[in-house]
Amino acid sequence: MIDAICKELELRKTYLSIASFDSIYFGGGTPSLLTIDELNKVLDKIYCLFKITEKAEITLEANPDDLSMEKLLALKDFGINRLSIGVQSFQNKILTLLNRAHSAQEAVKCIGLAREAGFDQISLDLIFSIPGQSDHDLMEDLQQAIALYPEHISVYGLTIEEKTVFGNWLKKGRFLPVSDEASASQFELLIATLERNGYEQYEVSNFCRNEHYARHNTSYWKNITYLGVGPGAHSYNGIDRQHNVANNHLYMKSLAQNIVPFDLEHISQASRANEFIMTSLRTKWGCNLHTLHSLFGYDLLAGKSGTIERLKNEKLVLVNDNMLYLSKKGIFLADDIIADLFWIP
Repeated sequence: MIDAICKELELRKTYLSIASFDSIYFGGGTPSLLTIDELNKVLDKIYCLFKITEKAEITLEANPDDLSMEKLLALKDFGINRLSIGVQSFQNKILTLLNRAHSAQEAVKCIGLAREAGFDQISLDLIFSIPGQSDHDLMEDLQQAIALYPEHISVYGLTIEEKTVFGNWLKKGRFLPVSDEASASQFELLIATLERNGYEQYEVSNFCRNEHYARHNTSYWKNITYLGVGPGAHSYNGIDRQHNVANNHLYMKSLAQNIVPFDLEHISQASRANEFIMTSLRTKWGCNLHTLHSLFGYDLLAGKSGTIERLKNEKLVLVNDNMLYLSKKGIFLADDIIADLFWIP
């Protein structure tokens, strides 16, 4: 697999016409399972093929149980400078429910070890809206996360997909989804708690202190092009999107023949405009209506004047100097608001 990924990097060298890159992100699964030599081989190939800025953000997604002191020191030594740790919860009963391999104690310990190893950019992932999770449970998770003082916290509502263990449990009545009202109440609780403790909500699901915005995700939200490498990876060059085959065997077999196995998706002007609305409006920076019009030909103020006026009257959006923002109230209805503003030719 590592050889296939390195081969794809070689074949995709000219995919983007970008002089240099300031973000590398090892994610989309559990890259922390790789050995240091395997990670190093990929990173060496990236540096060999692409110009990486001196202060690039290099993130590794990791599970707490994969991060020993020995591994953390090695990661730091060869260039990883940011960790995104999938804690999910600091309560063992919830971790067991979510089928996580680590314990709450391991999660706390690994963050302490990461600090000792010299990591000063740590992001924690937490999940809310979990069946059986009370507001008290959520507050305990938030308080523990805040006590560890990470630079960044991402919080996601539990999504139950149809063809998963949770989906099967749902069908059999073993798993009852949290109501929309209860989920919104928990979301409101976590926003207030994090903001009260110095964490800025700069995107619907993402919070940071002292402007430690995730550079990689922020680039995506700002419509910057990106190259994704590996099974199931997506790439975007500003016009088309490529989806690599997700099957590991087919991916490696194709790369052994110097072929990148992907499907090409041509994105229409309207779809590109809608993606710009969706990603930008979820952030604190808002949707630049002038950029939307100049890049994609969509005059949102004219095309959705009635909708925008209604949303303004309901105090769900703000319009200021050709910028459109979600209000504090609007954040809770982000998906519905964005859908109402989509360009439908």
